[in-house]
Amino acid sequence: MAIDVTPGTVVLYTDIVCAWSTLSLRRFYAEREKAGLTEAVRVDHRLFLLEDLNRFPIPKNYLDAETPVVGALDPELGWKPWQGDPSTWPITSLLANEAVHAAKSQSWAAAEELDMALRLAFFRDSRPISLLHEILDVAAGCPAVDTDDLVEALDEGRARGPMMADYRAHHGQVQGSPHWFLADGTDVHNPGIQLHWVGEAGAGFPVVDADDPTAMANLVARAASDR
Repeated sequence: MAIDVTPGTVVLYTDIVCAWSTLSLRRFYAEREKAGLTEAVRVDHRLFLLEDLNRFPIPKNYLDAETPVVGALDPELGWKPWQGDPSTWPITSLLANEAVHAAKSQSWAAAEELDMALRLAFFRDSRPISLLHEILDVAAGCPAVDTDDLVEALDEGRARGPMMADYRAHHGQVQGSPHWFLADGTDVHNPGIQLHWVGEAGAGFPVVDADDPTAMANLVARAASDR
């Protein structure tokens, strides 16, 4: 089944707790702003649910190894290994991802803002974003998000069905998080980054073999040309 990309958007399959997609999004937003295209090209967030695909909870040992490597490529974000009590580590991202999809029904901007705020809450502030009250507290700090509507959407489960239906229909077409899809029919996984793991995933660590700083600017330009 083809992945439908609305003109003026670029589709991104990702999970909020993916460090590589957080880096990719920050670079996309920076290049989009630099090009003066913030209002012209929006991100259509789609779910690539890592906990379901991997069949285990969000792996703390894996992210503890990965976060410093990704963080070195974008130190301004303030990445930190988990600073909270280990018992508060969020083992699922499903509700946080659902909140982003619920915000998307308000506007592209609302979804973008809430998604990044939840990523910062997790990777920078060590907040347990699996909890409803934490998600809503983060949303309250997002000017583009109507928090009352978000509460209703989550209570009613309005976003869960469509989000999961799209995930079930397309996860086999997604190489990994992040995977970008453009309206011209092209797609790219983790643009500009090439890496490999030393040792077993979760026990070893990732090594970045190449980081092309022009890749994201090219993706933004291609997305803009498809409007």
